[in-house]
Amino acid sequence: MGLLDEHSIEQERIRSVYSAWLAEERIAAYAWHRPEVMEQDAARSRVAGGLLAQTLGAELGKLRVVDVGCGSGGFLRQLVDWGADPCRLAGTEYQEQRLVLARMRSAPGIRWHLGDLDFAAPGSFDLVVANTVFSSILGADARASLAQDMWRSAAPGGWCMLFDFRYNNPRNPNVRRVTRGELRKMWPAAESRYRTLLLAPPIARRLGGAPRILSELLVTFAPPLRSHFIYMARKPG
Repeated sequence: MGLLDEHSIEQERIRSVYSAWLAEERIAAYAWHRPEVMEQDAARSRVAGGLLAQTLGAELGKLRVVDVGCGSGGFLRQLVDWGADPCRLAGTEYQEQRLVLARMRSAPGIRWHLGDLDFAAPGSFDLVVANTVFSSILGADARASLAQDMWRSAAPGGWCMLFDFRYNNPRNPNVRRVTRGELRKMWPAAESRYRTLLLAPPIARRLGGAPRILSELLVTFAPPLRSHFIYMARKPG
């Protein structure tokens, strides 16, 4: 079986898994109004915003960004809130219904693409982002292929940025963690950033009704309990 066939099979598997996930009641566990979800969103914004300011600067108005697997466009909307120009932003997604939501909820001017990064010219973006995308790709070859596409799409001196899982979820065989070793292999970058964040969701859900300081203490002083990471790698040039 060729790499193209493997890639197509993996695409279809991901579409099927997430179509079923969106239709199931367990999506309620990630509802925006849950206290632990709101805390996690805020923590993720703090870490991502801090890394962007360190690497690309505080002025985002001229930044060209593509969000791979953008879902309903939440990260791109965050960038617009931080000063990014919608006309310089793009998002790709496999689930057409999520792109419908992204268009409906987001600023005009953002480009939306159903499918892969095949629309992007080499070096056309200053920042190429993938949020909980690689953990959804189980095959090593398919991961490597996406990493190559992201690297190709990044401009010289630009950055790739991942937000993803540090640990496997024994209850979900459709995801697989991304290790630091994999990250180093995927992008041969001389300059990189790696930050861990977020209290592991099973623990965060159990503490949902507890004083917030308890979860803050755990995530601050017990790094192994942090379930996610953000990694940034700079393309030479």
